[in-house]
Amino acid sequence: MNWLILFCAGLLEVVWAVGLKYTDGFTRPIASFITLLAMMGSFYLLSLAMRALPLGTAYAVWVGIGTVGAALAGILLFQESVSLIKMLSLLLVILGIIGLRFSATT
Repeated sequence: MNWLILFCAGLLEVVWAVGLKYTDGFTRPIASFITLLAMMGSFYLLSLAMRALPLGTAYAVWVGIGTVGAALAGILLFQESVSLIKMLSLLLVILGIIGLRFSATT
C-alpha cells in the first residue's frame, strides 16, 4: 500500500510540475490553485509513504516518477524535442526506480 501511495504522490508531482507551466508565474488563478492543490497532495502522500519506506528510497522514487512524467509531459504537451539520448536517459531513470523498489526492505 505504501508503494501505491508513493506512486500517486509521484503522479501528483507531475501534475504540479505541468501546472507550473500553466500558472504563468502564478498570475493565472485557476491554474495556480490546481497547482498548489497538487503540490500539497503530493507532499502529503509522500509523507504518508515515508512512514514505512526508507527516506532515500521514497524520495528518489518520488523524484524519479516526477522526472520521467514531467519529461514525457513536456514532449506530449509542449512539443519538446525527442532524441535517442533523452529516451535512453529516461529509461535509465525508470530502471533506477524499479531497482530501488525491489531493493527496499519494506
